Amino acid sequence: MTDEPDYSDSLKAFGEVVKVLRKRAGLTQEEFAPLVQYSVTMVASIEQGRRFPPPQFVERAEDVLDGMGVVRAAAKHLSRRPGLASWFRQWAQLEREAIALHTYECRLIPGLLQTEAYARTLFGEKLPPMGDEQIEAQLAARLERQELLRQRPNTAYSFILEESLLLRRTGGRAVTAELIEHLLDLASLRNIELQIMPLVRERHAGLDGPMRLLETPDNRWFGYCEGQESGQFISEPKVVSTLQMRYARMRSQALSLEDSVSLLRQMRGAL
Repeated sequence: MTDEPDYSDSLKAFGEVVKVLRKRAGLTQEEFAPLVQYSVTMVASIEQGRRFPPPQFVERAEDVLDGMGVVRAAAKHLSRRPGLASWFRQWAQLEREAIALHTYECRLIPGLLQTEAYARTLFGEKLPPMGDEQIEAQLAARLERQELLRQRPNTAYSFILEESLLLRRTGGRAVTAELIEHLLDLASLRNIELQIMPLVRERHAGLDGPMRLLETPDNRWFGYCEGQESGQFISEPKVVSTLQMRYARMRSQALSLEDSVSLLRQMRGAL
């Protein structure tokens, strides 16, 4: 397997379509952005082929630019998962429709919770080294995935993170401070539960490593575990049930939601 992204010119082609139609309408990016209800940075990234356009962007751009179906047609030809590892794509597809998503991590902050600076640090440390285009493709895919947290307010997200992930200060003090602020912001959302597993914990149900669980709209549960250069999609009910038991136990072993937020605030103040 390989984690090389399927980088496609389809994103760039879509961006060019939007840019041409925007200019035909006599709009600057600064004028266009509020009309489609996205930031100027987001519009620029889409036009440059670096960000995957959310469905809402496609529909609003079509209406604002009077695209006569051109914007929607261009969107249909986009490579849906640019920058995602081959073994992760099946999970990523289910993730987009999940009604519940549970994640435990002990190695790094999960992709859904990362800041851009933190993600860039991770990509920059990869070996063998990645090229600039590879980094941009994977970063675009990661940032696009993160929109699920706010686009799907009825999905219940649960995250259990080891305290050590923040004590490591990956990327330096400034990157960590921004990351903690980002986590506090996400923890304030009604559909996100964020718990910290304290550094000292005599009993720990997650010693076998990180895991993810999700529930589909038809109430089926699946699991996913990832290692170096590989990932395992788990559909066997018996194995999924075992992971559910472990995750439930970890929820009771981690700090409460309130205590987790309090610890994050303390860590922010200590930087």
